[in-house]
Amino acid sequence: MLTRLSRLPLPRTLLLCAVPVLALLAVAAFAPLPFTIALPGSTADVLGEDKGRQVITISGAPVRETKGELRMTTIVATAPRTDVRLDDVAEAWFRTDRAVLPHDSVYPVGKTDREIEKRNLGQMRLSQQNAVDAALGYLGDSAEGARVTLHLADVGGPSAGLLFSLGIVDKLAGDGEGGDLTGGKVVAGTGTITPAGTVGAVGGVSLKTQAAARDGATVFLVPKAECDDARAARPEGLRLIPVTTLKDAVASLKALGDGARVPSC
Repeated sequence: MLTRLSRLPLPRTLLLCAVPVLALLAVAAFAPLPFTIALPGSTADVLGEDKGRQVITISGAPVRETKGELRMTTIVATAPRTDVRLDDVAEAWFRTDRAVLPHDSVYPVGKTDREIEKRNLGQMRLSQQNAVDAALGYLGDSAEGARVTLHLADVGGPSAGLLFSLGIVDKLAGDGEGGDLTGGKVVAGTGTITPAGTVGAVGGVSLKTQAAARDGATVFLVPKAECDDARAARPEGLRLIPVTTLKDAVASLKALGDGARVPSC
């Protein structure tokens, strides 16, 4: 049996179609979304102090007086249980000092806030040990007997590894010719590091360059794989230098101090 469909006037048909769409938008506007909002965080000079304590303490070997700064950089993300809504995401999309990240790319699934904090601090401790191993391995016999302790409060994750290693090298050997690795400049950067000295990507680089520029850096060391991200939002006056190993980073800083050619993102 066939049923004849009645024909509704066009305006009424459009209105009926719009109702479920508007309802979905209304729900989306107030429902939490699976995203995290990140923004530029603090920086810390690994050659200096953090909360009254030296970030790098070395015993058993002569330590140099250093000039300039080596600033590790961070990002700040909304807490794991924070509800991020459509208006938060929309605002962040149109700001260069914000980034919208999938929640699961920042925080592991199914973990409590305490478990996440413990994981991040564990990553920091491993990063510090890797940084010490990389720096002393790079320096070889010239660092024989050196014992290194690292301290940085309230920061988790592995992304300060490269800067810790550079700070150790600068305090023990400088540029190898009596000068500082920094050349007296404010140098910032980011990157994980392995005990063998390989630098790894970290994420959030475009926000970290903004934190670096805000705190006076004119040079930023970036893992080579993240050059595109760093370039996309490079602050005016900040020089981006790609690195793949600790050896690369030291060589580039030495060349920069000598006025020689330095690779660029």
